[in-house]
Amino acid sequence: MRLSPTSEQARPVRSSGIVRCLIFLLCICGTASAQTLTGTVTNATTNKPASGDDVVLLSLSQGMQEAGRTTADAKGSFSLKLDDGSGPHLVRVIHQGVTYHRMAPPGTTSVEVQVYDVAKKVIGIGVTADVMRFQAQGNELQGIRLFAVNNTSNPPRTQMNDQNFEFYLPDGATVDQAMAMTAGGQPINSSAVPQKEKNRYAFIFPLRPGETQFQVAFHMPYQGQASINPRALYGAQHFVVMLPKTMHFTAGQGASFQSMQDPQQSDAVVEVISNSTVGQPMDFTIAGTGALADSSGSSGGAQASAEVGGGGTVGRDNRPGGGLGPPIDAPDPLEKYRWYILGGFAVVLTAGAIYIVGRQRTVSVANIAPADVEVVKLPRPPKSKAEVRSSSMLLDALKEELFQLELEHKQGSISQKEYEKAKAALDQTLERALKRNTAKVT
Repeated sequence: MRLSPTSEQARPVRSSGIVRCLIFLLCICGTASAQTLTGTVTNATTNKPASGDDVVLLSLSQGMQEAGRTTADAKGSFSLKLDDGSGPHLVRVIHQGVTYHRMAPPGTTSVEVQVYDVAKKVIGIGVTADVMRFQAQGNELQGIRLFAVNNTSNPPRTQMNDQNFEFYLPDGATVDQAMAMTAGGQPINSSAVPQKEKNRYAFIFPLRPGETQFQVAFHMPYQGQASINPRALYGAQHFVVMLPKTMHFTAGQGASFQSMQDPQQSDAVVEVISNSTVGQPMDFTIAGTGALADSSGSSGGAQASAEVGGGGTVGRDNRPGGGLGPPIDAPDPLEKYRWYILGGFAVVLTAGAIYIVGRQRTVSVANIAPADVEVVKLPRPPKSKAEVRSSSMLLDALKEELFQLELEHKQGSISQKEYEKAKAALDQTLERALKRNTAKVT
């Protein structure tokens, strides 16, 4: 059968239309695979655009790989190509040597980042809480010292210097783990750097506007009694000492501690000095042995279980001693101190837990777990504020930890084996976090 002239003429026309459609679809796919992320950087100190700041795009799909870099223009604006538009990214802005971050979840096309001018000394920095927790077993005393530091500078500035926040530990103390946490973030590793003076340390960590929290876990020899001089370098709204009730607390001469009885944790002794000043007598003596009990009343018979790299525990109340809550139909004498003493210790810093378990000292780790291994998260605001945190905070913590790991690896402070083990754990946790985050979005 012979085609009619009309049919023969129509065939090339249809073929040409199909080709054009294919080309159009390829163009769309090419555009989708190279999306653009735009944003602005604002200097919150001057309320002006932060022109000239370095802007780094980090891909979180494969750890923390640099995916792009640019500089904010005169208006503080920047533009970066997203080669992997389907994965989450992190925008890092470097302003006067201090980094500031903003998450860019899948589908994000624009972000805004706030930065602050940096000064070596900033007026408006104060200590909200200085907390020392102790427990003892055998010939070893374990302790944790925690600081909540508030930067209320006006205009807001970030303080950063070579001894940015200094503190003392008791004589003979050995640091097990040190951490820092920025406002709204999660705990990350941060070294406690020894200073020239004996027992004096410093965190070289920026004090950005808002609250920054520091925590140091340590251990020291113990012969059944220890005299502690906090040697506070800053005044604090609340200086708190906490230990098991099976241990004895004696205030030093001139120290005005106020005893607090917690209705929901009768095994704990809590001593408080409010509105302390530098040079004020705050020394004390502790004696005896014991560990804080969890909410079920046990004194640490079960070892804490930690999810490697995940920053969380499974199957129990994660707060030290089971955590605290206001009693029913009774006023809580610790209410105004609660969130700085105990209320927010909820996340295990895995590196610290592994280190303490791996030391294999004469003390049973099972007796340490509830009060030392798990007491690694820094205090947070009351629950009503904590509930508004999104899952991106976990991603923020993971990227900080990955950044710290890469830095330590490049500096040669950890072995290749340690690096690969930690990197694998963090990558696995990041993958799970991304899956949960994506599921919530969809």
